[in-house]
Amino acid sequence: MSHRLVVVGAGYAGLLAAKRLARKLRRNDVTITLVNASDRFVERVRLHQLAAGQRWAELPLRQQLSGTPVQLVVGHVTAIDTTGRTVCLDVAPRTIGYDTLVYAVGSQARLDDVPGAVEHAYSVAGPEQATRLRHRVAEMASGGTIAVVGGGLTGLETASELAESYPDLRIRLFTGADDVGAGLAPRARTHLRRALCRLGVSVHPKSAVAAVREDGLDTRDGTSFAADAVVWCTGFRAPELAHAAGIATDESGRVLVDATLRSVSHPEIYAAGDAAAGVSADGASGRMSCQAALPMGRGVADVIAARLADRDPGPVRIGYAFTNISLGRRDGVVQFTHADDRPRRFVLTGRAAAAFKEAVVRSTVRSGPRGEPGSDEPDS
Repeated sequence: MSHRLVVVGAGYAGLLAAKRLARKLRRNDVTITLVNASDRFVERVRLHQLAAGQRWAELPLRQQLSGTPVQLVVGHVTAIDTTGRTVCLDVAPRTIGYDTLVYAVGSQARLDDVPGAVEHAYSVAGPEQATRLRHRVAEMASGGTIAVVGGGLTGLETASELAESYPDLRIRLFTGADDVGAGLAPRARTHLRRALCRLGVSVHPKSAVAAVREDGLDTRDGTSFAADAVVWCTGFRAPELAHAAGIATDESGRVLVDATLRSVSHPEIYAAGDAAAGVSADGASGRMSCQAALPMGRGVADVIAARLADRDPGPVRIGYAFTNISLGRRDGVVQFTHADDRPRRFVLTGRAAAAFKEAVVRSTVRSGPRGEPGSDEPDS
């Protein structure tokens, strides 16, 4: 019987893993099934652009998988039965058996952090949420206010994109930190502040949000702010799917894995991308990012291919090279980093940074039978 490989999730990590497995195992007796809730690949790094009303590129998964033996099943995974080794779906065939499972379901917004966020806040964690925000922003009257909560990369990019696309709206950015741009070199932080000022984004540091209301938010110091929409960008967590299945996870729902991205509790399961508590160059859990998801997807495919060939795989190493922050379509910051994500002195800003990020984003997805997202290396 063929070895059954099932990949759950067709984001940056899952799609790359499925395509690379197909290449590496083309001479093996295996079946590879990719399960995803949508029939489209979602460029998550562009969701803030979608929310700001910009054009959304259609990237059909069947086109991405063209020329490969990967079987695509479009449906929501409702449960994972680790005893019977099956994935349960809300559509036919209802269950898919696996011998090896790659768990790459991504992440979702942490909307349950404060009261009212689930009921009243918007997010840009997925295309449906970003589209919902897009419609809300488009119907706002001139002079309306949008409160963006979270001073990390998602918050900075969302606030900047909305401010540039809708200059007649007031954009407020709330962060509990002392300032925006933590982890950036001084020159990068200076450019970031100036760019936000130029775009008219008012920054509220040391303003942790305690509650979200239908008409605004309250900060922990008791101050209330009115807003026509509150956008929640304070971080992400993995879905409950793995935890509910009894798979060992961390406090954010990410699967606990060893150095080869293998589950520490279920050796037939691997995890990659935002849903994996992967190990970075300094031995710590990597941050959720496309930059970490791509090497995870590539690495987990290499590990599985090696083990099916009875070879001992080496560890999957995740090293960082830069942090990209778009500040609208014509400005940005590129902070070059050490492999452990510490900032280097070298920084790119302005139009050059915007062009750099756009080139990187475009390179992460390539269609065709031999193309792999984010990889130009030959087959090995």
